[in-house]
Amino acid sequence: QVQLVESGGGSVQAGDSLRLSCAASVRPFSAYSMGWFRQAPGKERELVAAIGRFGSSTHYADSVKGRATISRDNTKNTVYLQMNSLKPEDTAVYYCAARVGTYGAYTHWGQGTQVTVSS
Repeated sequence: QVQLVESGGGSVQAGDSLRLSCAASVRPFSAYSMGWFRQAPGKERELVAAIGRFGSSTHYADSVKGRATISRDNTKNTVYLQMNSLKPEDTAVYYCAARVGTYGAYTHWGQGTQVTVSS
């Protein structure tokens, strides 16, 4: 059974930074491409960033480009999302997701971690 556990969320001020982590209980971790999504109240879930199986390929939503960095450590079965220069509009529940291979729908989801950015 695949389990994804996010951590690192919290309440911060605008301009601050946060690093979210997602620990995955999958073997081998490198078989999965990973993504970070977020959902703000009243809004649809959106993809924030995605990373390929070995970390060489990344993708970012326009809203976070230049402020976010997704990375992974396949030796620790962990994916990270570093968010800098946080804005109030980044406030959301952030979810980690996994899918086997490179394409298709994400099939495994974490429980989410709340990020609240105040101005």
